[in-house]
Amino acid sequence: MKKNKLRISIVIPVLNEAECIAKVLQYLTANSSPENIEEILVIDGGSSDNTPSIAEKNGAKTVLSPKGRARQMNLGAKHAKGDILYFLHADTLPPKHFDLSIIKAVEEGFKTGCFQMKFDSNSAFLRFFAWFTRLNHQLCRGGDQSLFITKELFEDTGGFNEAYVVYEDNEFIGRLYKSTFFKVLPRHVKTSARRYEEQGMIKLQYHFGIMHLKNYLGAGPEQLYDYYKRKISV
Repeated sequence: MKKNKLRISIVIPVLNEAECIAKVLQYLTANSSPENIEEILVIDGGSSDNTPSIAEKNGAKTVLSPKGRARQMNLGAKHAKGDILYFLHADTLPPKHFDLSIIKAVEEGFKTGCFQMKFDSNSAFLRFFAWFTRLNHQLCRGGDQSLFITKELFEDTGGFNEAYVVYEDNEFIGRLYKSTFFKVLPRHVKTSARRYEEQGMIKLQYHFGIMHLKNYLGAGPEQLYDYYKRKISV
């Protein structure tokens, strides 16, 4: 009996992403095969702009959620019908035919992983830090690189920890590194450098580094969020 083909549910958590949501949705449709994509779920955390309606017009299913990226992604996973979950930020574009790369990896036995990353910037500083995303080490991971995971493994590991208002991607990926092999695919997503350009590249990277250190030293979700609010959030 022939095994059913694996299909992907793309989950995009959003909050006031009217400026970029159409672009990413159109890109995803144009650069993947319909037979591989079960659905695109846009999980809206209470946008005050017209993000949900734009998403619907561009072929996505919108799900309303309490605010908080971890909550939004967990809710998206709950609604997802695909065998594979692919978590993606609204300002990040995966490589062309990303669906084939993900399905191939899962068929080869890799239950979770990500792509390497590039910024949409010519900054040598950002190129330097993006280079490290090719290394398969937990410290080189982040949500901007996107994340694929079988729905079965997601459910077995409990999903994202909703106690984390920030750093939820890193906390979850840290658990995945401890429980299974995490695959870094040799292709690149392209993510927006806007935040680095607005807040200062060195400053922002420094504070993210401090958050990694605090987490390593045992800081909990409340301590990480407090630091984020004081040093990063604008």
